Order: sequence, then C-alpha cells, then structure tokens
Amino acid sequence: MNKLWYGDNLTIMQSMGKYSVDLIYLDPPFNSKQNYNLLYKTMTGKPVPEQVEAFCDTWEMDAQKEAIAKSMPVLMRDHGVNDYYVDFWRLWMQALRESQPHLLAYLIFMVQRLLYMKSILRPTGSIYLHCDPTASHYIKVMMDGIFGHENFRNEIIWKRTGAHGRAKKWGPVHDTILFYTASDKYTWNRVFEEYDKEYLEKFYRTKDDKGLHQPISLTGPGTRTGSSGKPWRNVDPTLTGRHWELPPDRALPEWFKIPEGYAQSDCQTRLDILDEAGLIYWPKRGIVPRFKRYSSIAGGNPVQDIITDIGPLSAHSAERMGYPTQKPVALLDRIIRASSNRGDIVFDPFCGCGTTIYAAHESERQWIGCDIAILSIKLVREKLIEKYRLVEGKNYTVDGIPTSVDGAMELFTKDPSTFQNWFVERVGGFPMQRKSADRGIDGRIYFETRDGLREMMIQVKGGKHVRPTDVRDLRGVLEREPTAELAGFLSITPPTKAMKDEAAEAGTYEYAGVQYPRIQFLTTEDVLVGKREFHMPTRVNTKLTTGQQSFAL
Repeated sequence: MNKLWYGDNLTIMQSMGKYSVDLIYLDPPFNSKQNYNLLYKTMTGKPVPEQVEAFCDTWEMDAQKEAIAKSMPVLMRDHGVNDYYVDFWRLWMQALRESQPHLLAYLIFMVQRLLYMKSILRPTGSIYLHCDPTASHYIKVMMDGIFGHENFRNEIIWKRTGAHGRAKKWGPVHDTILFYTASDKYTWNRVFEEYDKEYLEKFYRTKDDKGLHQPISLTGPGTRTGSSGKPWRNVDPTLTGRHWELPPDRALPEWFKIPEGYAQSDCQTRLDILDEAGLIYWPKRGIVPRFKRYSSIAGGNPVQDIITDIGPLSAHSAERMGYPTQKPVALLDRIIRASSNRGDIVFDPFCGCGTTIYAAHESERQWIGCDIAILSIKLVREKLIEKYRLVEGKNYTVDGIPTSVDGAMELFTKDPSTFQNWFVERVGGFPMQRKSADRGIDGRIYFETRDGLREMMIQVKGGKHVRPTDVRDLRGVLEREPTAELAGFLSITPPTKAMKDEAAEAGTYEYAGVQYPRIQFLTTEDVLVGKREFHMPTRVNTKLTTGQQSFAL
C-alpha cells in the first residue's frame, strides 16, 4: 500500500526491504543555509532575524558526524563500494576537514543515505538526485562510487527560474538532476516534450498535403558491409564514411500502411517503398536524399537533458503550497513516466510538500514518501484527502506519528532526534536543527507583544529519568537569552516535586495584566491525552497559508 512516513529517512530506509523500490527521486537540502523546515521562516509572517539560526542547518562537523565519518569506509565496503572510492573518501575527509568542514558534514549526511538507497533500489531501477551546482560535482563523484560510474546516464539541467542580475557572475538559473541506474538493464520509456511554436517555425518550415515536415538524415556515422552500406539511386553512403539508417516504425506517419515483409526487406527495397509513398525528400541542390519527418508523428521531441519547457511555479500557480523548494508536478511526471511503469513503486525520501507523491498517483504508480518535518506530512495528508479524494487506511497509510504515550516512547527509543522534533512541533513550536554549544535549546515558540516578538524556549527530555538539575540548567539558559521570556520543559515522564519547586524559583512573566509561569511543564500524556498546551500571550500560529487554504498543526 502507498505509505507516508514521518521521520528520518535513514532510519526508515534501514527498515525497508532490499530491492523494494523501482524509482527514487530525491530533492535533499542543498549545501547552504537552508534546511528541512525552511518554510517556518515564512510561517510566522514576522521578521525573526535574531532567531534565524533556529531554522538553519549549517552542516557542522559535530561529534556524531565525526563518528560516522570514521565508520564510513566500513559502511561503504558493506554496500559494495569499490576500494578506489573508499580510499578517495579517506583522502577527501582529510582535505575537507580543515578547508571546508561544512561541506564534509553535508557529504557525510548524503553519502550515508545514498548507500541505503542503493540497497533498496531494484536491479532494474533508477535514481534521480536533484541538487544545485554548488554541490553537484561532489555528489556526482560519490554516486559514481556507490552506483557505479558505468551506471551514470545523464546530468540533466532544469531551468528553474528566469533572468538573475548578478554582479561579476553569470546568472544562476538552473538546477542539476543526476540520473543513475542500478544496472545496465533498467526501465526506460520514451517520453516526448511538446513542440513549441518557435521550434515548429524554425524546423518544420516545409509543408505538403500531408502536413508540416522537416527533412532529416537517412544515414548514420560509420560504414557497413551489408545492404545498409550499398548504394541506392546512385548515392553511395560509404564514400562519406556513413551508412543508410532508416527511420524506425514509430517515426512513420499513420497514413503510411507498412506493406507485408517490409521489416525483412533490404535497405534499398525499403527506401524504394518510402520513396513511392512520398516520404523521401530530394533536395534541389545536391543528391543525398532525406526522410520527411512530419510534426504529427510523435507529438513532440524525445526528452532531452536540458529542460526548458517546464517552468518554475509562479506565485499565483494553483499548485503552489507555499513550500520554498516546491517543484512542479510536470517535472516529476516526466521523470516518473520515463523511468518507471504503471504499478511500480516510487520512493521520495525528502518528500516535502508531496510533489513526487502527486505525480506518482496521477501516473498510476505506487509511492512511498517520508519527511522529517511533521508539517510536511500534514500538508501531504490534507492534499491527498481534499484534492485526490484518497482515504487514509484504504488508499494509503501514515506511519511514524505518535498517537499515544506508548507510541511516543517507541519513537523516542527508535529515533530520539525525530522524537524531539515531533514533540516540539506537536506543541506548536519550531524545532532547532542546530544547537550552539551548551545552550540547551531544542525549539522555540514565538508570541507577540507590544515590544515585538518574544519567545518561549523549549527543552525536550525523552528518557525515564528527569532531574531538578535539568530545570536548573534551563533556568540558566532562560536568563542568558535576551528575547526569551518563558521556557517550556517537555518530557515523557512527569516532573517531580523538586523539579516543580525549582521552576517556581524562576518566578512569573507579566504581560497585559496576566501572570505566566516562566518555566512550564508538559508531558506526552498531557499533550496526547489531556490536550493541554503552554500558557502564554497570543502566539504566532504555526500554520502555512497557501493560495487556497491554510494548514495548521
């Protein structure tokens, strides 16, 4: 069944079966100050420059990434990566650790996940990685090692925007999509892009009673010894180092009835048949004939590795959901139709607002999507229900979102980082993707005052043991934060009396005649069963407004 996962795709892929998907498309966070939850910066509708770091992944080399980096050679070998690339990775780590640590952290994040993508991709499958030119060359080298250089098929260029005015620089208007396959036996379907008016005017300038056509070559490079290398009508292709290369049946117009035995005939006989049907163009100057390709045959050109006919989503597009890195469904539709068949499974490990899922559904593919931001899951659920009329539990399932205290404990045990993000988002906060040293902040909730935005800092404790010292540490952080008036303590287990006493020492915050405890507690049971929330002045709602509707947590 189609599935929507909430959580870290690394954990999710480790639970997926080997060779379980036919096509992977991923549009991961680029190597920049963007992150999974970039949309949160616009959701407030208020400037929050002091808190920008709360939303940014700056790809720092912390202790966790250092440990992964050291174990990466073993992981790479376990996934069948050639020793040459394993040694290359070691050299890269040494070079980048000092010169570009942010890039190294990003590559560790990506390579670890690409290794598991190789495991779940079927031998006939394909993977498309969407990235920008700032990191594509680094990623390509690692994909060569993971999927095999011989399985690299294309570097696809998508013109994602119009002109950019840049000083001392060519305008950056494109994204890169790297296309690899699992083997040389992969799914490929011919997909066509529609002819545009300018193309027709430029190339289909000849017209007869059968329609517009353009003369194209009847020969191919290289000489042959069979009938394709012999002369026809006093034209010998061998003299110019070429041979006859007749059009495939799919290039023949519908009104041309292929005679019996045509496919078994030699080149000269088939050329005679095509000439009799009026499909051979004889130039007024020169003697080399050409084939008349009519504009109505394929309905367009076979897709090329530069995509200019699919533009970005405009500000007023009906598709737009307010997601900052949203791609048009038409782009994903083209990829899915080219590299999968009906009924195949399409997997998007960074599904965001769900473009891949919608394109897969519309082209009758099965799908699996996952994202680490619960708002993304919310967006996709809403659209599947409202636009596509799909029924959760019947047409698709959602997994990974706790609906009970036991479910919250299970998520914490399986993936503490995802649990932390879920808990912060569940109470209406913005998760921190980055923590400065010893600041102890896991998230923030913003509220409005006459003096501008103020915040409640959030700290999450998922274990069974919480202590008064945890609250004391939170008090210290609260005192150091200039825009923080309140602090929230989230935990699975209830706070002890000593913890409550410690919180009471922090006093209260008064606004508009109302007193609010400066440190407040909520447990998973409070949130999931009691439907309780923190007490504070009017908060900035965690909702994303699209062109048509609003999605609230």
